[in-house]
Amino acid sequence: MFRLVSLNLNGIRSAATKGFREWAEQASIDCMGVQEIKAQHEDVSGVFDHVAGMRAHFHHAQKKGYSGVGLYARVQPSDVIIGFDGGEFDDEGRYVEYRWDKPGRKFSVLSVYFPSGSSGEDRQAAKFRFLEVMGEHLKKLRKTREFILVGDVNIAHRQGRGGGGLVDVYRSLHPEVGEEAYTWWSNRGQAYVNNVGWRIDYHLATPGVAATARAASVYKAQRFSDHAPLTVDYDFAL
Repeated sequence: MFRLVSLNLNGIRSAATKGFREWAEQASIDCMGVQEIKAQHEDVSGVFDHVAGMRAHFHHAQKKGYSGVGLYARVQPSDVIIGFDGGEFDDEGRYVEYRWDKPGRKFSVLSVYFPSGSSGEDRQAAKFRFLEVMGEHLKKLRKTREFILVGDVNIAHRQGRGGGGLVDVYRSLHPEVGEEAYTWWSNRGQAYVNNVGWRIDYHLATPGVAATARAASVYKAQRFSDHAPLTVDYDFAL
């Protein structure tokens, strides 16, 4: 079994003060993609690059206190790829990919933080550019390998199939679940208490590996962030 988590931390240092590391220690995770770490290399090195027996690599934004993603894994990958477009969005720290390739099989896990377009027209335009560039990147990736993309997609929808022929794994396992599926709540008002949220964190997988998903859950017993961890167990071995 391969247990994979997606979690937007909304600041890795902040999440650590709220028990993020302790939760990870007891959650029996094999791999975890984190987003919005809001930290630089000097902030995470020797502090957050090992959690719960897993080693991490990070993609930091050039702008301090902004964006940034990481990927933790218990099994050492055969390759680590930081960034995907070599330009605008790599400057924002949005992509880490681990590859576990062996003869006859190519497999990756991607931790990705999609831009939000909510702050204004400029960012909405950037979000559309990101979706176009990322879509082309994933299309090329699909031609050569199976993969699971985990991350904050900043898009809410109900369908069981994501863009580009990828499977929305949680929805495929829980096609009728409504409010239980939420992974993000505004810090305004009583959104969390009243469970007024959105489902914007995903596992998006190529069909072959998506078919191995056996269980999916959103962890809400503790809060480390304005997002909740989304965990999927796959009947799959690295």
